[in-house]
Amino acid sequence: MIKKFLIFALVSCSVFSAAAQNRERGYKLTINDPDSAANAIMDAKLNAAFLNVYPGFAQADGYRTKRNVVLDFVTNETSTIKAKAGEIKVNSEWVKNKSQKKIEKELFSALAQNWVSYSKEKHKDYTLTFISKDPNLDPVVRKNLIKTYFEIYPTLVKTFNTKSTHDVLFVVDTAYKAVAEASGNRILFSAGYMKAHPTDIDVVTHETMHIVQGYGYSAGPVWLTEGIADYVRYKYGVDNVGSKWSLPAYQEKQSYKNSYRITARFFAWLEQNVKPGLIAALDQQLRAHQYNEQSWSALTGKTIDQLWEDYGKAADKVTLTYSSK
Repeated sequence: MIKKFLIFALVSCSVFSAAAQNRERGYKLTINDPDSAANAIMDAKLNAAFLNVYPGFAQADGYRTKRNVVLDFVTNETSTIKAKAGEIKVNSEWVKNKSQKKIEKELFSALAQNWVSYSKEKHKDYTLTFISKDPNLDPVVRKNLIKTYFEIYPTLVKTFNTKSTHDVLFVVDTAYKAVAEASGNRILFSAGYMKAHPTDIDVVTHETMHIVQGYGYSAGPVWLTEGIADYVRYKYGVDNVGSKWSLPAYQEKQSYKNSYRITARFFAWLEQNVKPGLIAALDQQLRAHQYNEQSWSALTGKTIDQLWEDYGKAADKVTLTYSSK
């Protein structure tokens, strides 16, 4: 019970503490209570407990967890509370005269049972919470993802953004079908992708850089954000060779707006041939919401299109070295 309670304590930085805030974010509980007038106080406790607990579960749970939840009273299905995404069942006898605090604690415990495994590790000043919803997650993959976080993330924080959070959440989700994505302090991994690509541990490097970036909305174009993240993967990754990951050779049909690895190779060329430290400078401008198209001219003396044209004429003039275990 204590362990399950701590699950939610550790993600408290992601929990919306005020019930009013959670209403604004679209979390809604529908209580199927035929005698709601007589049970007004109890129903109010249940609703408040839901708003204080469920958003934290949804944020940690993973992919598109339902925000609209239905609560039913039962007598036989559970002795206390049974809960999952979108559904809560409460024993009608147990809940009578229970405090809101007791209801919240029991709801914490019930929701946590939806996860296959949970762990929390702290090395020096950095913490990683790891939640898996995949019963078949390879223990070696799990170990390598965690190891990569502690090896790479502190370096990225110190190099690019010392104000970045030191408390990160990993969620491996069977319902998520892409590769991985970062949002706030959480990184969501596709269980299917990690099973098919168990050596691609530097997906951690790319995604944790997104946490470090922390640009917010409308800071700059997506191609630039993703290009920087892949450039950081190239430069700081721990085993790009092992995952057979590399930057593609230049082709005339490419554009710097292609994003990801194509843009990252362009950035590697810029760092070696135009201005060392350029990518870090752009990263700082994006975070401060000071980036615009004139940033390239201010930093290098040329527009982004002129730089790309120069790159096309001498694209082979770059030395690429890939990390390997």
